[in-house]
Amino acid sequence: MLRLLKGSAAHDAKDLPDRSAGPSDELLPLTRAVLSGNPVATGTFLANVLPAMLKVVRRVLGNQHPDVEDVLQEAAVGLLRALPSFRQGCTVLHFACRIAVLTSLAARRRKRFEASLYGAVDQEAAHSVGPAQALASSRRRALLRELLDSLSYVQAEALVLHCVLGHSINEIARMTEVPANTARSRVRLAKEALRTRVLGDPLFGELLGEDGDA
Repeated sequence: MLRLLKGSAAHDAKDLPDRSAGPSDELLPLTRAVLSGNPVATGTFLANVLPAMLKVVRRVLGNQHPDVEDVLQEAAVGLLRALPSFRQGCTVLHFACRIAVLTSLAARRRKRFEASLYGAVDQEAAHSVGPAQALASSRRRALLRELLDSLSYVQAEALVLHCVLGHSINEIARMTEVPANTARSRVRLAKEALRTRVLGDPLFGELLGEDGDA
């Protein structure tokens, strides 16, 4: 499986699910074969979902985080274990991305890498926009991840799905199997908590107010 995981980083595929797609799910037949215990189907299944899961892990942890591959493997194992509970409320790929979100959030809280994240600078960004701007952008990303650690799991998950991965409220509701009003409330409460935290600390407000992508 390690080769599959490494190969997924270079896989030339869409990183995230196509949210404009219809209700049909092309991965469902493959998922049924995986659940039947077909090892070939399992390898093919992972090759199809790992690129999107890798994108999620990198967005939650950061591209330069040393544990991206380990967390991806953990998420892949978690996905295979969770497949029997999949109730087709969303697409298989959405389900896989949700597992990646939860695994990444759990890894962040377990290992507490905020200090190393604050010290890491995106080298690609440094070459394109200059070291000062790259450092500011890196610090903002680290700040966002630190703030995610202060939220409840359900609020952090909803915020990542909505603000980082771009899912709609209805998509989040389907993925997390809750009413749309509950999903909307989780996103709202998460944003309010982050806003309170930012307003209470001038440094946070200064960082979030600087130019550049977070």
